[in-house]
This record gives sequence, structure tokens and C-alpha cells, in this order.
Amino acid sequence: MTARRLRSRVAIEGIDRTPHRAFLRAMGLGDDDIARPMVGVVSTHGETTPCSLTLGPQAAEAKSGVREGGGTPREFTTISVSDGVSMNHLGMRFSLVSRELIADSIEAVMRGHAYDALVGFAGCDKTLPGVMMAMVRCNAPSVFVYGGSALPGRWRGRDVTALDSYEGVGAVMTGRMTREELDELERACLPTIGSCAGQFTANTMAMVSEAIGIAPSGSAMLPAVDAQRPALARAAGRAVMRLLRDGGPLPRDLVTRRSLENACAVVAATGGSTNAGLHIPAIAHEAGIRFTLDDVAEVFRRTPLLADLKPGGRFVARDVHAIGGVAVVLRALLEAGALHEDCPTIDGRSIGEIARGAAAPDGEVVRKAGAPISPTGGVVVLRGNLCPDGALLKVAGLKSLVFEGPARVFEDEEQAVAVVRARGYEAGSVLVVRNEGPKGGPGMREMLGLTALIYGQGMGEKVALLTDGRFSGATRGMCIGYAGPEAAAGGPIALLRDGDVVRIDAGAGTIDMRVDEAELAARRAAWRHRPRERLAGLLEKYAAGVGPAHLGAVTHSGAVEWPFEDPPEA
Repeated sequence: MTARRLRSRVAIEGIDRTPHRAFLRAMGLGDDDIARPMVGVVSTHGETTPCSLTLGPQAAEAKSGVREGGGTPREFTTISVSDGVSMNHLGMRFSLVSRELIADSIEAVMRGHAYDALVGFAGCDKTLPGVMMAMVRCNAPSVFVYGGSALPGRWRGRDVTALDSYEGVGAVMTGRMTREELDELERACLPTIGSCAGQFTANTMAMVSEAIGIAPSGSAMLPAVDAQRPALARAAGRAVMRLLRDGGPLPRDLVTRRSLENACAVVAATGGSTNAGLHIPAIAHEAGIRFTLDDVAEVFRRTPLLADLKPGGRFVARDVHAIGGVAVVLRALLEAGALHEDCPTIDGRSIGEIARGAAAPDGEVVRKAGAPISPTGGVVVLRGNLCPDGALLKVAGLKSLVFEGPARVFEDEEQAVAVVRARGYEAGSVLVVRNEGPKGGPGMREMLGLTALIYGQGMGEKVALLTDGRFSGATRGMCIGYAGPEAAAGGPIALLRDGDVVRIDAGAGTIDMRVDEAELAARRAAWRHRPRERLAGLLEKYAAGVGPAHLGAVTHSGAVEWPFEDPPEA
């Protein structure tokens, strides 16, 4: 049946495994079922977010595909924390944490039950990297399927997404929109289930899944409600059985330095989410590859911006699907000399073969290689005396790449939100929100609520925002996040004071504070950790183990091969 011994036999074969087989029979399995490979089918299906509501039915179709391919599917689920619902309050502390919970929980089931292969479905921002991390960690034959994005809404003659509702709140505060108009927008902006429609984190990481070859080609941009979804899911079940029979390629065959650079190129070319700067190094970490924010930055610098996608552009995932999907972006990158074409994929073709077989860029949604929107990517890494370990800024759609102004320092997100709601800040300021990093938050909160308020108030590029926390893929404006080292680690952001001049030059890739070294040394000597409330529970464990943002904010030491012992002889 397979090119290697089945992992599941360690839990099934031999006289000592009689009780184990009894448990399987109690679930309705017969002799033939037990003799076949055991294939995990995991999803984050649930009612926490519209992103996940399509996943249960798709998982059921994948189970049919596994059976058609000669396997016995074993379905299980894991968690999802909605960024949309947890946004702008303390619940957001659990969003990035959920990525680790997802990866850990899938590992626990896969290794605890010794399943032979895995099909994984994910839909919300942290669920995509979480499932992919688990696949690379377990290194069993695996197929990843993104659940698909929602369709955009239509309001007053234009396409709208959930981002418009966030920014509408700020518009109401300044009188640029009425409450009645905001109510209309709320009801129109998200008309179907599925993930947010723009090139936010979910769609960015879906593109990454195709770029590293762990997802079926053509799957990432297919809308969640498309009639082809059931067929795609069944095909994924059959595909994982082919991988099992052929002995691979396994996830760690796919996740290499070259495929990770391809993933970064796709993010840069599409103006994707800055969160990819966390998630790609974290996926690499599971494969035992040290791939840092510096590596991400190098690819971003050499990759042209080719796709005109929201939030900085005009189009959404549905439009990318309509012109041929991610493969069109890959073709444009190949023609620009920005793609490693020899990387394998689960489809059996190299990424270069997929790119060459794609439709040509349409020139609108995706530009041709010779006519980029800009010569470098839509996301840049900034570095300087304020952020020695780097910080991330999405430049796609920015009118100016340079900003200089006095700092207005806030010790947490709540302080900043209170001032912004009251419009108690001035144009030209650099708003600094610190103590929101992986350890300092803890949990590295995402601040779309804050950035959307600023943008909705008409101040989107009149101020800059700097934080050691995160931003949503939907964030736009001069918003710099992931600043490292974070304040809780004594990074320079902890030493900033009101009035210090901060200069940001995205073209040069720099971010500096105009404070002399003697003054900084004195502040560093006087600095003390900010006291915080007792945490306990999940956040306490996370804060104790999480690493820095520029290494992916991971919580364990890296890849290890899992030993499978032969079962006792019958």
C-alpha cells in the first residue's frame, strides 16, 4: 500500500493491541477499515467565525476522498479564535496564542493516535499557519486546504469588505458618515460565510500554502461558497492517499529555504499581510530551518509589487480566482526572475511547471512582470536604532514612504484607543503603543481597531503608528508593527519618551529615534520592567515560553524526528 511502513500499525497490530482494536470497533470500524491506513482529517470548523463555517462540510468530502483512495479517515477538530470578534479588547491576547494551540493540538492527536497521513482545513488568520506548522512538525504525508474567502459586499455602488466597517466607526466619530449609513454598511460588508475578502492574513497565508507546495494548485483563491469546493475537498482526500502510497513528498521535503523564499515573494508581490513575517519563520522553525525577519526582508527587497489587492489596492480574492488564481501570480514572479522554479509540490509538478502552465497576468488584478506597481514588494522590513531586530510596514498603497515627527507614547493599546476616540492627538505625531509584544502583552495583540479608527477619522497618513504588537492584514497607513526587541525585553521602544523625534524611511528601510547615545544609555540604566497583573492559565504559560517576533514568536526549540517503535509481535 505504501512506500514505507504505516505509522498506525504501532497502535493496531499485535496481541497487545487487542484493546486498541476494540476501541476502533466500538466506533463502527470493521476488519477492512482497521487494515487500511488511518488518515487524520482535521478542521477548525465551529461557530466562532464565518471563516470556519464552511470547513465541516469540506472535511466530510475529504473523508470520502480518503475512502476512495483506500484509507480510513479519522475526523477531529481544533480551535479557532476570531480576530474579528476578539479585536480591540483583551480577548485579542489569545489570537496569536491560538496558532500554537492549533499546532500543538494537531500534533497531540496525530502522534497520540499514530495516524499515517493528514488532510487539514483552515479558514481564519491564525488557523492557516497553525495547521501548516502542525503538518511540518509531524511530517506525515499531508494536504492543506484553505476554506476559502467570503465574497465582497456591495454598498452604494462599490465593493466593500469588513475593513470598511472598521474604518466606518472612525468616520462616524468625525461626522464623515452617519450612524444610519454605518448600519447599512455593517449589514452589507460581509454577505457570505468565508474569510475576509481582501489580501489580509487569511488570503495571504492561503497563497503561501500554494507557494510552498503543500496545498493543491488552484485551491487558495476559490471562494468559500463556490460550487467546486466539495470536489476540491474530495480530491484532497484522494491526493493524500497518493502521497502516502508514493512516500511523499512530505512536508519537510516541501518546506525548504528556497520554497520559503518563494512564499515571501508571493507576499511581497501581492502586498500581503505583515503577519506573514511572523508565520513564515514559524513554519520554517518546524522544519528545523532558521529563517528570520532578515531573510524575509531580503526577499521583500528584491520582489516587485505586482498585484493590486485590497487593502492598498482595488481587488479581492474572488478577482484573483477569476483570472486564474495564485498560479498567475507565480507566473508573473517567474517572468520577473523572482521565483525558484525547481521546488516540488504535492501536485507532482514543480512550482515552475505550475507557473508556466498558468494564464498570463491580466494587467489589472495582476500586473505583468515588466509593468509592476512598484519595483520592490508591498511589505518592507525597517531597521535602525529604534528597532534593531526589525519592524514591518505594509507600503502597498502608501502615498509617501517617509515620515518624521514627535513621539506620543502609550503604555498599552487601551491608552491609545482612549486618546484616538477622543481625537486627542495631532497630525504629524508618531503614536507609539508599547508593551504589546509576544511576552509583554502577552500575546502580541493586533490593532486593526485602532488603525481603522485613525484611518476612518481621515488621519490615515497624517500620523504614524509604531508598536511592538501586531497589525491586521487589513491595516493600511503608516503603521509599523512587530518592533523588536519588544519593550518587555528592554528594547529601544521601551526607552522612547513623549516628544522624541522618530524618522521612518520606508524607501531606505530605516526607523530611528533622534536621541543621542549618552541619553539612551542613561534611560537604559534607569529602565525597569513594567509591572503587570498576575496572568495564570494559558497566557502565563505562553509568556514564559514564547520567543521574539523576528524569529516567528515560536514556543518550542524546533524540529525533531518522532520515533515510531514496532509493535510487539503477535
